[in-house]
Parts: sequence; structure tokens; C-alpha cells
Amino acid sequence: MKRRLVVVALVLLAVVELVHGDGRRWAPGSRPHSVTITEFGAVGDGKTLNTLPFQNAVFYARSFADKGGAQLYVPKGRWLTGSFNLTSHLTLFLEEEAVIIGTKDPSQWPIVEPLPSYGQGLDLPGPRHRSLINGYNLSDVVITGNNGVIDGQGSVWWDWLHSHELNHSRPHIVEFLHSEEVVISNLTFLNSPAWSIHPVYCSNVKVHNVTIKTSLDAPLTDGIVPDSCSNVCIEDSSISVGHDAISLKSGWDNYGISFGRPTSDIHISRVDLQASSGAALAIGSEMSGGISDIHVDHIRIGSSSKGISFRTTPGRGGYIAEVVVADVVMDSVHLAIEFTGNWSSHPDDHFDPSFLPVIDQITLKNMEGTNISVAGVLSGIEGDPFSAICLSNLNFSIADSAPSSAWTCSNVHGYSELVFPKPCSELHDTSTNSSICFSLSSYSALAVL
Repeated sequence: MKRRLVVVALVLLAVVELVHGDGRRWAPGSRPHSVTITEFGAVGDGKTLNTLPFQNAVFYARSFADKGGAQLYVPKGRWLTGSFNLTSHLTLFLEEEAVIIGTKDPSQWPIVEPLPSYGQGLDLPGPRHRSLINGYNLSDVVITGNNGVIDGQGSVWWDWLHSHELNHSRPHIVEFLHSEEVVISNLTFLNSPAWSIHPVYCSNVKVHNVTIKTSLDAPLTDGIVPDSCSNVCIEDSSISVGHDAISLKSGWDNYGISFGRPTSDIHISRVDLQASSGAALAIGSEMSGGISDIHVDHIRIGSSSKGISFRTTPGRGGYIAEVVVADVVMDSVHLAIEFTGNWSSHPDDHFDPSFLPVIDQITLKNMEGTNISVAGVLSGIEGDPFSAICLSNLNFSIADSAPSSAWTCSNVHGYSELVFPKPCSELHDTSTNSSICFSLSSYSALAVL
């Protein structure tokens, strides 16, 4: 609870603004010092490369870390830059009509080692490009603004991926590693080369009031990806991307098992999601460090390939457990609910297929959907069935052109009540105690108070 209060306090400081005489906004009390990117020679014409000014400005701001921290102010303009790092006790503030633009020059996105819980990059074996805005081993960092924009100009990276011209895996827009007390709010993120916001090995992260968009045909462009993180809150945001809108992960096969850092205590509420070729909410398939204590409510999903997807495969190990998703409205979604134990991608051949994952105690309740093609496909692993899958008060209106079978199930056990269309018999398993579902739901309600 103490950690959650710290995050809430940071959010309040990030969004309550005062105005300097020169028009600069700052968060009262948290950042007594403020500098503007133009003081370091930056030019906001959309053509001048400002990587060095951003790097120098952050270096200067670091000198105030023990004096209450500093704000780096980005005024109206189009600020072209390559990759740069942040520092602790810093607020990066984008004014209205301020746009940070990622350069299309790949040499301005340095090469770094793959994440230890993955063993390779997102797209290719070996190293990867560093993200546009980065934080490593930081504390108390805010990226916020007055509806400013961060544009990754990802189309060139998407083309390189399609044409097999990538030399290293694509970068993200924002990535924090081994950091805590991070707030991202009141901004729009456009056209990420890969993922838009990627906290990994982090704790106490708040993402609030953001808009994330990519072209709907952009390959593997996820929105927000909490990865081996704890105490993460995502609220009041809108995400429309080419792949998964929100995706929870915790490492890949033996790399994730060895690293051993789970994703836990995640709260997602009041978000609008669109995922053209992926899922609006995806859990896995990279979940080898474990994923648990997940609470999702009041989400709207529209015009998406899949609504809610749980993914794993033999060799992953790990677990997905104690998940509650409630109060969901879907429209024009092909597959509303997916559980799959055959998401068979692996980083390399060094995995043990006998490392079987555990999928247990998943409650989905209070959902309604219109123009749904398939209500659910639940496919576990032979000899390792998914258990305690609980469905309550689900009502899906199936499209006239949909396949004849609304539900398909195998290697799963669960409980259902008040579900239409009527689900498969595996979800009427008398060995599954309905009290498991209700106890999880009650805990979810208490957790967000």
C-alpha cells in the first residue's frame, strides 16, 4: 500500500501544474529546478538533429538530483532526435504542440545487449536497437505534458522488417529497466518502431491518460507492455495498434525461468483498446517468470482480431494465475476470448518441452459483446490442462456470418454461469468450485479501493 501511495502522489504532482512567467509549466514541490531544451542548442524545426542537446540537458539535470530534481521542458516545436537516456528525479515535460520525433537514421539508435530474460531481441537473435527514450536503474521519473506528442516514425522500421533488411531488432519509443516510481501521463505516442511503452524489471509504474496509435497494419506494434514488473497501474487511456494493445509478459522460455522475475500486482482500468491483428489484452505468451495478481476492469474493445487472449506453450514453464477481468464491452471482435497452449514460438532450440506452464484461477465476468464472430476458443495442453477457468455473466451477440460453433474447448476445466451462447461442457466441470471464482472477484474489488 505504501508503494501505491507513492505512485499516486507522483501522478498528482505530474498533472497539477503551475505556470512560470515565461509560460513554462512545472510540477509544484517536486521539481524546484527547470531547464528548457533550447538552452542546450536544440532547434525545433523538425530537421535539425537534437540528440546531443537532449543528452546534454539530461546530464545537466542530473546535477539537481540531490536538490529536489529538475524538469526538462520541451516547448512547442518539432524536435528531431535519436536515442537518449533519462536520469532519476527528472520530469520530462512536453508542452502543447511539442513533438519529439525519432530520427529515421538507425545509427542514432545505438545497439545494446538483449534483455537477459529473453536471450535475443524482439525480431532477431543477438543485440537490439536501444529505444528512443530510456531509463536504467532510475527512481522518481515522470514523462508528462500538456498533450504533447512523441512520434517514433516507425514506418521505415516496419518496411525493413517486412523486407528482411533489419540488422538488429527494432527499438521501442520508451523503455525503463530496473527502475521504480515511474509516471507516464498526458501524452500521445505515435508510430512506434515496435512497442510504445515497455517497463521491464520495474516497480511502482503508473501510466495514465495516454493515447497510443500506430497504423493498423504495422507489424508487431504493441501498445503498453509491462514485463517482469510489479505494482503497475494503467488507467484512462486509449490504444489503437497493429498488434496487442496491452500485453503482460515475464520472459521467454529458459531465459525467463532463469531470470525468475514475475509480473504481479497489475491494475488496468478504464481503457479503450483496438488491436487489428492481435489482442486488445494479451497475457503471455512470454510468461516464463510467472504472471499473477492481475485485475482488469471497465475496458472497451472495438474492431479487433481478438478481445482477451491467454497464451503459452510447452517449454515456457512459469504460470498465469489469479487473474480477474471484469466489466468489458466488445464490439466487432472476431474472437472474444482465447486460451491457447500452443503459441509455439521460441527464442532458440535451448528449451525443455517438459517445462509445462500452469494456467489456473482465471475469472472473466460481466462482459457483453456485439457483432462477435466466435465467443471463445479455449485450448489447453494435453496432460497439462488449464484449470479453474471461471466465466460469469457473459453475453455475446454472434454475427450472422459467424461459424456455427460459438465455443471450442479442449484440455481445460472450469465453471460457468449466466453465459450466452452456452459454453462447452468443459466449462461446467463439477470439480471446479465456484467459490474460487467469487473469492477472486471479491479480492479484485477490494484491491482497487
